[in-house]
Amino acid sequence: MEKKIEKLEKEIVELKNKILEAENKWKRALADYQNLEKRTQEQKAEFAEFANCGIMLDFLGVLDCLESAASHIKNEGLDLSVKKFKEVLESNGVSEIKAEGEVFNADSMEAVDAQKGEEGKVLKVNKKGYILNNRVLRPAQVVVGRKE
Repeated sequence: MEKKIEKLEKEIVELKNKILEAENKWKRALADYQNLEKRTQEQKAEFAEFANCGIMLDFLGVLDCLESAASHIKNEGLDLSVKKFKEVLESNGVSEIKAEGEVFNADSMEAVDAQKGEEGKVLKVNKKGYILNNRVLRPAQVVVGRKE
């Protein structure tokens, strides 16, 4: 009888260990699944942001044309259209890079010329640059000051 009790107690211990092992495997599998789900969501968001980049770049070309037209033709309707277009871009995470008068920043600006002026300062913006969700969508093309 004692041997049978010992045997049963041993089986109980073994079964408890198997249960713990199965529980740990289940927890690891659940954690792996949750991590996979999180990575998948991040990749989807990254893909959507990347897809938006192409569309927004196309829109920036349209904005350039509208702003150029508005600078040559004084028309209230055109000015309102440009304003509304900018608002739509901003509501989608696009913002203009402030460059004129700022210190040249190679991360967000492209120097297309250098002229006499304050060293390293942006003297003029030839083409506006834009950021989409903290990433440079299009660098600003600028004229940078240099000492003579």
